[in-house]
Amino acid sequence: MPIQRRRFIQAAGVGTVAGLAGCTGSLGNQDGNQNGSQNQGSSGNADNGELVLATTTSTYDTGLLDELHPPFEDAFGVTIKTLSKGTGASIRTAEDGDADVILVHARGAEDEFLQAGHGVNRRDVMFNDFVIVGPENDPAGINGMSSATEAFSTIANQQATFLSRGDDSGTNKKELAIWEQASAQPNGKWYREVGKGMGDTLTQANQSSAYTLADRGTFLSMKNDINLVIHVQGPLKDGPVILKNPYGVIPVNPAKHDNTNYQAAMAYAGYLTSPKAQNLIDNYTANGSQLFFPNALSEQPNFGQYVPQGYSAQQAQSLSREDKKYLSWVEQNVPADY
Repeated sequence: MPIQRRRFIQAAGVGTVAGLAGCTGSLGNQDGNQNGSQNQGSSGNADNGELVLATTTSTYDTGLLDELHPPFEDAFGVTIKTLSKGTGASIRTAEDGDADVILVHARGAEDEFLQAGHGVNRRDVMFNDFVIVGPENDPAGINGMSSATEAFSTIANQQATFLSRGDDSGTNKKELAIWEQASAQPNGKWYREVGKGMGDTLTQANQSSAYTLADRGTFLSMKNDINLVIHVQGPLKDGPVILKNPYGVIPVNPAKHDNTNYQAAMAYAGYLTSPKAQNLIDNYTANGSQLFFPNALSEQPNFGQYVPQGYSAQQAQSLSREDKKYLSWVEQNVPADY
């Protein structure tokens, strides 16, 4: 059954949509004035309503959304309903017309979503990376390896317990991509699919003394509650670029799903990529560590964020530029002593 949602009043018109997408009014203020929604009138507050966000578990489990959402809700008079279910399930929810906007982290799946016409106006929001974690005694002997595929192959050869999320999430998609390149495959009792979110998977890996692939943000937010350690770093710590983890926001296409709250979705995309929200992301920490790095704002044009990779013939011949761009983000945004 489709999720029932109140829709924004459509009489606001195209001009209001443009204003929302640009996040005018209090959202652009760096002082975080929470009274902006009362002062900006119709330019910022289109109408009371509900915005349905389908998103990956990492944005929810880390507590980042609790930091980001209140200023948006206050400024626009909108209540955000968050569906935290992993990237694959979030995309399917949006394809069914049961979400207004998605915030996910699997560029290949995002491209398919765009190519099928379900999403529009994709924007880069932030990034971190993936890490391979496991018990401190490291029974497979992978600690310090510079290759994720070598680490996976070693785990398989040693038949050390490995927990997979097995939920078609962005993390699961990344894990399967690494296995595809590894010299050994996960086909024994040592490989277990959890079918849960990142937080639950880390908890079970901790209880089972198992290895798993985790996004760094969720791991850092939980590290004081589990005994797992990072054995293979991602590119934030000079690890392999295959462990990159960029996030994108995509409003659902109102031409495909006419019940979509498109005005609120565009306002949300504009907010996440505004200086205010980017600053909140940059300053959000857990257990003394920064979890995500904002990358929406740049003086240099970055047209590739809006369209599927390989959209042009030139891009199709040089897709490695995506890896180079990611490493550039790391160099520009991640402190040398991180």
